Amino acid sequence: MKWYVVYTKPKWEKRAAEQLSKFNINSYCPVIQKIQQRSDRKVKVEVPLFNNYIFVQLLEKDRNLIFDSPGVVRYLFWLGKHAIVKDHEIATIKEWLDTGDTSQEISVMQYQIGDKVHLNSGPFCDQNAVVKDITKTHYVLILESLGYVLKLKHKQ
Repeated sequence: MKWYVVYTKPKWEKRAAEQLSKFNINSYCPVIQKIQQRSDRKVKVEVPLFNNYIFVQLLEKDRNLIFDSPGVVRYLFWLGKHAIVKDHEIATIKEWLDTGDTSQEISVMQYQIGDKVHLNSGPFCDQNAVVKDITKTHYVLILESLGYVLKLKHKQ
């Protein structure tokens, strides 16, 4: 069975994953702990690692089953085909989240737009990416294998 990337309604990532699990579909919504400022206090909340995306593992013939969940919008496509995530990539994300060190920052130094880089830490360790943009505070990278755009903060 392959892992597919599913696009969800905004703020529906966790609910969609829960609903799909009730339908006996293996789904995964990676979450991280974040501190949010409320008007009177700070609160620790779980937020999805990828906004509007979850992963589902199912047979190709069962792909339409995900649309039974009202939070699911569509599959993510890459180069005209369903985006497929490899098992070891899902395992890497799970391992990284299990370490509890989600504050890691990935830093790209002295690269130019268009350069290819190899990520050696974080959830996308051992992935290749292309530098799309460099701002004063962030790098924007494109993960070629996932078709995902990452915005990474510069190390201070």
